[in-house]
Amino acid sequence: MNRNYDIEKQHKKQKYHAIERILLLLDKNSFREIGSGINNYEFNHSESNSKSTEYDGVITGRGTIAGKTVFIFSQDFTVSGGSIGLNHGRKIAKTIELAIKARCPIIGLYDSGGARIGEGINALAGCGEMMHQNTLASGVIPQISIVVGPCAGAAAYSPAITDFVFIVEQIGQLYITGNKVIESVTGEKCTLQELGGAKVHSEKSGVTHFSFSSEKKCYSEVRKLIKTLPSSFEDKKSYKNLSYTDIEQSIDEIVPADGKTAYSMRELLTNIFDEDSFIEVHRDFAANMITGFSKLNDITVGIVANNPMVNSGCIDRDSSDKAARFVRFCDSFNIPIITFVDTPGYLPGISEEHNGIIRHGAKLLFAYSEATTIKITVIVRKAYGGAYIAMGSKHLGADYVYATPKATLAVMGADGAVSILYHKVLSETPSEEVETLKSKLVDEYTQKYMNPTIAEAEGYVDDVISINEIRQRVFEDIKAFENKNVFILNKKHGNIPL
Repeated sequence: MNRNYDIEKQHKKQKYHAIERILLLLDKNSFREIGSGINNYEFNHSESNSKSTEYDGVITGRGTIAGKTVFIFSQDFTVSGGSIGLNHGRKIAKTIELAIKARCPIIGLYDSGGARIGEGINALAGCGEMMHQNTLASGVIPQISIVVGPCAGAAAYSPAITDFVFIVEQIGQLYITGNKVIESVTGEKCTLQELGGAKVHSEKSGVTHFSFSSEKKCYSEVRKLIKTLPSSFEDKKSYKNLSYTDIEQSIDEIVPADGKTAYSMRELLTNIFDEDSFIEVHRDFAANMITGFSKLNDITVGIVANNPMVNSGCIDRDSSDKAARFVRFCDSFNIPIITFVDTPGYLPGISEEHNGIIRHGAKLLFAYSEATTIKITVIVRKAYGGAYIAMGSKHLGADYVYATPKATLAVMGADGAVSILYHKVLSETPSEEVETLKSKLVDEYTQKYMNPTIAEAEGYVDDVISINEIRQRVFEDIKAFENKNVFILNKKHGNIPL
């Protein structure tokens, strides 16, 4: 059976139609619709654009990406504005349920004005059933949302529950209340893009994880992510037959010995892991923390790293949330977590304290402690205070912790420590001799308390290795812990401080 889709209506808005999006995303000729028995999607743009409503504004089905089966749904904005009625919501919920049963990723393409007003409470029921299945799928299969139009009201919470949210600039928006309603209630004026566009959610709110300038670029990156991730929590790839491939050049010079000199953590990561394999998550949100996936000799790993280029790598509220959620995703799907530490501590300030840095920072501690996947930590340079503990330390259950010779570990930096410990001595020293004495005391304190060999002697660091050795050591450790077994207390679940 053929359908006449209202394709030109979408094209006039510089958008693809729901079915075009599916065909652009999936492998050629792999899509099979579920829900209406229609499999033939040959269409002619010159045909009359008579709308078909029998599928209730959402196309659902399954297909493949690089041969890997995925389930998919795509909202059709040309049918009732893509609004969610009871049947519309139930079709999506059923598709997610099938994906759970099949242990395959689910991809949702959102282009909807929200709950269908004309259906009243039934529309909200449809939205609720979607969110319920999103929640049941969490930790079982990867869930990817792609926002390629408005995603308004109750409908916005469905992608918010999923693992990764992609958004296309200029056409994608997420908001609970539209701009006209906000203006009538509060007097605030804004455009829909200013309210809930790609820039807002990628940089400020953190609702979206990836932002792209075009739909085609977006779909290309979704395909790359799907190829990188396991299909479900039950996937178990064997590492035994993988052999080590070394990096070709020295990378030690990327990290300056001076702890006050910034450097590119991204450059370090891209040189340690396989070429062109890094997929950064939440790049523009809480940029003082880097999270993402990469490959190490074809092994998918999750990376959490402080970014010395932003706030010296200090941890704040948003970066705590960002890293904690990423750690929990990796743990859900047994993806090894590799942590790179270079942080002077939690970000100080009245605003941070009043806005709950303790509560937010606790999420990161909880996430690492709870995670039972392989956890390997590399202390690249600074690891101070509570931030040292929170960044995947041995005390939170890391399997291996390495430090480089450039690393320093302590309660705080040497300057601050000396100012406190030797306050009386320094205050009684002639002013012209203070700096010389302080410099001497800082050197002594650094050697006596901050040297990584001290932490190694205590068992908090397993080995002090050069930066050039990281790739091989991490690869060998992952292989060794392939069948890691962890005792878990018998309980329903922990209560992470959300």
